[in-house]
Amino acid sequence: MKTQRGFTLIELLVAMAIVAIIGIMALGGLSEVIRQQTIAQDRADRWREIQFAMRIIAQDLAQIHPRPTRDELGETWLPSVLANPSAQFPMEISRGGWANPAGFPRGTVLRVAYAWEDGLLVRFHWPVMDRAPGTVPVRTELLEDVANVELRFMDQSGTWHLEWPPTGMAGPDTLVMRPRVIDFGLELDDFGRVWRYVETGG
Repeated sequence: MKTQRGFTLIELLVAMAIVAIIGIMALGGLSEVIRQQTIAQDRADRWREIQFAMRIIAQDLAQIHPRPTRDELGETWLPSVLANPSAQFPMEISRGGWANPAGFPRGTVLRVAYAWEDGLLVRFHWPVMDRAPGTVPVRTELLEDVANVELRFMDQSGTWHLEWPPTGMAGPDTLVMRPRVIDFGLELDDFGRVWRYVETGG
């Protein structure tokens, strides 16, 4: 009669150790795949946020309207495009094409401003063009992790300026003059520099 032979204890322990090692290696590989997938998803979400912000900016700049606005005290007029380090906002514009499907008693020109606050790009707009001291703007936080904001304005002769109206220009024409092209650039902590050249139609 043939004797049935099984596994010894040592053989079982070796087999269990091999299975454990394979399991650990497989788990590590799975964890790495999951981690890479999470990173890819985060980067895709971030890129969608950047594209959305740049699309809003481009729409605003492409529809710049020549209508100037009064300051909050009603004493002076501000240009339709204002970009100056000494101004309240780095860039403030009059934007046309403000849809009014509900037929509210308001115009179709919107006053919009952009600001950069501690790494956050913020868009403001006011419900009226000529705002009073108590007129509260609508604040929209567009994008986080913004290291710097860069602005350039091309005039009709093709010359670039860092301010608008260009330094040295004065007179009533500066209230309605629009740049030919605006270079709006963002330096991001994670994606580096992204920018958009926008023709204003001016």
